[in-house]
Amino acid sequence: MTFALDDVTVRRGSAQVLDEVSARIPTGSCTGVIGSSGAGKTTLLRLLNRLEEPDKGRILLDGVPLPELDVLALRRRVGLVPQRPVLLADHVADELRIGRHDLPESRVDELLTTVGLPTSFAARPTSELSGGEAQRVCIARALAVEPEVLLLDEPTSALDEVSAVLIADLARAHATGGGTVVLVSHNLDLVRDVADEVLLLEHGRLVTPGQAR
Repeated sequence: MTFALDDVTVRRGSAQVLDEVSARIPTGSCTGVIGSSGAGKTTLLRLLNRLEEPDKGRILLDGVPLPELDVLALRRRVGLVPQRPVLLADHVADELRIGRHDLPESRVDELLTTVGLPTSFAARPTSELSGGEAQRVCIARALAVEPEVLLLDEPTSALDEVSAVLIADLARAHATGGGTVVLVSHNLDLVRDVADEVLLLEHGRLVTPGQAR
């Protein structure tokens, strides 16, 4: 799935959050998005699955403008993991089944292992999770619906080094398997290690797309 952004502008009052951003995000790759706080990185992610809409310009997925696609179907294909985890169910297994009610126990265990959590966490109350554990559960929940695109907003910010490496491997594997990853991170070492291309935003403007390696 290839995204195309053509002159995308987002305003909030008098502030220009994104300013005529044009970029291509190719399938089968990981695209890193970097920049200082307030540069528009999270807004760009939210545009890609229509949690926000541009004030000007357009975004296309495989040549089709996003407003022409069913929004719920789009969000199953394009999964967003926000920086601040939001958990909706009382227990971890139920959390993973929010988008896949038929998810078997074996797949729940597999997903927990994928994000570096023991399978015993399936029965854990979500209210007892640490910030890092909640973040990993949110990633597992996104993976449960088998999205073609993963949008990751600072996915390692609450994780220790070992867990961060695991999430980096997960992102790399998703892209290598033919999926698409868009990764927002202040961790430049992570971006250099995982991303095939990098988009640098400054004050809402795209400064330079280029090779990460």
